[in-house]
Amino acid sequence: MSTTAAGVLRPLGAQTGAEIYMTLRRGETLLLTLGIPVVFLLFFSKVSVVSTPTSTPAQFFVPGILSLGVMSTAMVSLGIATGFERGYGVLKRLGSTPLGRPRLLGAKIVTIVAVELLQAAILLPVGLALGWNPGGAGAAAVPAAVGAILLGTAAFAGIGLFMAGTLRAEVNLAAANGLYLILLLLGGMIVPITKLPSGLASFAKLLPAEALSAALHASLGGGGPVPVEAWAVLAVWAVAAPLAAALTFRWE
Repeated sequence: MSTTAAGVLRPLGAQTGAEIYMTLRRGETLLLTLGIPVVFLLFFSKVSVVSTPTSTPAQFFVPGILSLGVMSTAMVSLGIATGFERGYGVLKRLGSTPLGRPRLLGAKIVTIVAVELLQAAILLPVGLALGWNPGGAGAAAVPAAVGAILLGTAAFAGIGLFMAGTLRAEVNLAAANGLYLILLLLGGMIVPITKLPSGLASFAKLLPAEALSAALHASLGGGGPVPVEAWAVLAVWAVAAPLAAALTFRWE
């Protein structure tokens, strides 16, 4: 590795390590990104609260809860933490150091991916124990699921950073949690989209939560192809939300 490359990657690696450490030591973050998804998966798979269109409840809830985990990590956890860092002046100070703003944001992105991998490593074995089957597509479903998760991560991270960069920390906290609840109810993660009134269902299909949920339900639940409209919605949000965040983000 060249000296220049090492000089670029070393601060990035150090900040990424610090971000992961701070993320995993925050109890509320662990509850939101790991605790709640696992509890939801166990509860809804074992208790007949919501009727599902699949042969076993876990077949529906594993992809849905995985979508919920991505949203929790990329939008709520990132957005709230970044909002308070901005409010306390941490972002301003770190951005003016040799670390720089691009590597600071890069470290946050790598941290999101690391936490999502941890979520998958926990949720998927639990799902298998509950009767989830990856579907007939088998290994072919993996690229589709990974692609959908990456697009969903970009979309939700953009939404989280947009709110974190424009709202006061306390307002951002309320907005992130409120939006989380709305997208949870409309995203097809816990309640099948077919249970919603037709007009509300049509609106929900324009949201990144439903698009990610539909993509994962198709690839990891039914073993079929991901609907084209889900790819389109995810792609639009994955571009528009980060762009909006980049254009409006205030570092102080």
